[in-house]
Amino acid sequence: MNIPENLKYTKDHEWIKVEGNIAVVGITDFAQSQLGDIVFVEIETEGETLDKEEVFGTIEAVKTVSDVFMPVSGKIVEANEKLTETPEVANKDPYGEGWMIRIEMTNPDELKELLTAKQYAEIANA
Repeated sequence: MNIPENLKYTKDHEWIKVEGNIAVVGITDFAQSQLGDIVFVEIETEGETLDKEEVFGTIEAVKTVSDVFMPVSGKIVEANEKLTETPEVANKDPYGEGWMIRIEMTNPDELKELLTAKQYAEIANA
């Protein structure tokens, strides 16, 4: 299982990468493997400001439908359009081309509450 050291993680299996005041968010390799083949990604919250742990979208896989949650509070400034056309990219490259949203963070202090790669690995391997 791939858990990059340079990212932060949530207990709900989202990852976040901070680039200045913008944060990129996606689902982890563990999450995509548990979901199975992803067939549809819906993110209708672009332009909205949401609180930490609010649902920003849904992922539909062959086996199930799952909500995806905000790792920190902020305004969703971009949704990955590629996932509309080719949702399976979230399976193939969850930390790269399969990113889901970009957030303009409103409370960067919330990053301190997220998990390190080591802490996340303990949850994912439990």
